[in-house]
Amino acid sequence: MDQFPRISVLIPCYNEEKTVAKVVADFRDALPSATVFVFDNNSTDATVECAKTAGAIVRSERRQGKGNVVRRMFSDIDADIYIIVDGDATYDASAATEIVRRMLDEGLDFLNCVRVTDLEAAYRPGHKFGNLMFTGMVRSIFGTEINDMLSGYKGLSKRFVKSFPALSQGFETETELAVHALELRMPIGELRTSYFDRPDGSESKLSTFRDGWRILRTVARLIRDERPLAFFSVMSAVAATASLAFGLPVVYAFMKTGLVLKFPTAILAASLMMIAMLSLVAGLILDTTTRGRREMKRLHYLSFPSIHAELMRRAGEAPRPVIAAERKGAVR
Repeated sequence: MDQFPRISVLIPCYNEEKTVAKVVADFRDALPSATVFVFDNNSTDATVECAKTAGAIVRSERRQGKGNVVRRMFSDIDADIYIIVDGDATYDASAATEIVRRMLDEGLDFLNCVRVTDLEAAYRPGHKFGNLMFTGMVRSIFGTEINDMLSGYKGLSKRFVKSFPALSQGFETETELAVHALELRMPIGELRTSYFDRPDGSESKLSTFRDGWRILRTVARLIRDERPLAFFSVMSAVAATASLAFGLPVVYAFMKTGLVLKFPTAILAASLMMIAMLSLVAGLILDTTTRGRREMKRLHYLSFPSIHAELMRRAGEAPRPVIAAERKGAVR
């Protein structure tokens, strides 16, 4: 009989020869029964060799970008619980035991690890500000359950992974992961974990401005796609306000003189009001379409059993796998 849960640790990597062996070793120690996968993304250093030596199963994705790697990982790997973590040795592997425990006990589909650190070098002010800004935008539109949207350390259920569309190419995939959980109203949890500085010789692949712009575009696209009525209502309100600003003086002059003194302005005001009305109608139509699409996504998500349902189905068939904390008699 297959044991439950089957745990897979997924580590996307690009030029992480300085850190990947430690990450693999730490997670193998924390979760002895888990399978550790390293997905290499065209590394030009010894990342692949280091990962294999440390005991990981190494696979590759040729399309550059973390989003492409996530898409490949989720497509190829079958498990009950997935732990996805960056290969830069900045996350606390020992927290994986608590991730598994909480996902099993609470039936979570998405557990996000909130980074906690006092080291400025580990969490640069620019990155921290960007994370707070983007997380705040998503919280205001989609839901308030997530406080560190761009964390690279998460626990995911099978039905989350197999229902996730994975459309992004780069680091903006973290935004998609969060919105997918919030939109389908999945059981969500958070866990505060330590966040460390990168070891000497290891460099971040995140570009503050380039990737920040990509994340901003992704947030805007997700708002347009998932909240079209709100998105196009804002556009409609802006166009209507501009129309009134240009048009009211023309109307006022016409009421006083009986003449249209600024004909081009009148045409502009009328055109803007037409755009406002069309935007509102587009939002109403797309909102209906989005509701139907969301229902289909929800049904596909529900086609996979929950962690609790699968645990009950397999009850008595096999013992739970031993994790490091239990082996030491210190389950948190």
